[in-house]
Amino acid sequence: MSRFIIALVLFSVALIGNSQAQVSEDSLAIKQAAMDYIEGWYDGNAERMEKALHPELAKRVVFTDTKSGRSRLSQMSAMTLVQYTRYGGGKDTPVDEQRKDYFLLDVFQNTACAKVIAKDWVDYMQLAKYNGEWKIVNVLWEMEQK
Repeated sequence: MSRFIIALVLFSVALIGNSQAQVSEDSLAIKQAAMDYIEGWYDGNAERMEKALHPELAKRVVFTDTKSGRSRLSQMSAMTLVQYTRYGGGKDTPVDEQRKDYFLLDVFQNTACAKVIAKDWVDYMQLAKYNGEWKIVNVLWEMEQK
C-alpha cells in the first residue's frame, strides 16, 4: 500500500511540474503576442502585428460623440490594423515616449486576458491559443484623458 501511495505522490508531483511548465511556456507566448502587437505598431512592422492577431480580431473603442453627447462604439478589423501599421501607424512616436507596459491578467486553459499600457492609451486584450499559437482575438481600448 505504501508503494502505491509513494507512486501516486510522485505521479502527482510530475503532473504539477508539467502543468507549471506549460503555464510558464504559455505565459511567455502570451507576452510575446502582446509585444509583437505593441512593438509592431511602434516599429511600423505589419508582419509582426499580423503575427500577433487572429484574422477575425475585433478592436473596439467606446467614445462620446461631441455633437450628441452619446456613446458610440467604433470597431477595427485585423486587416485594418495591419494596414495602419504598414502605413507607419506608431512610427511617429519617439522611442523615449513609447510605453509598452505589459500585464498578464488571467490565463484559463486556452484563453487569456492581458493589458498593455501604451503612450496615450490602454489596451485590454483577450487571447486564445489557436492552432497551437497564442493570438489576440479581441481588444477593448481607451485613450488617456488629457
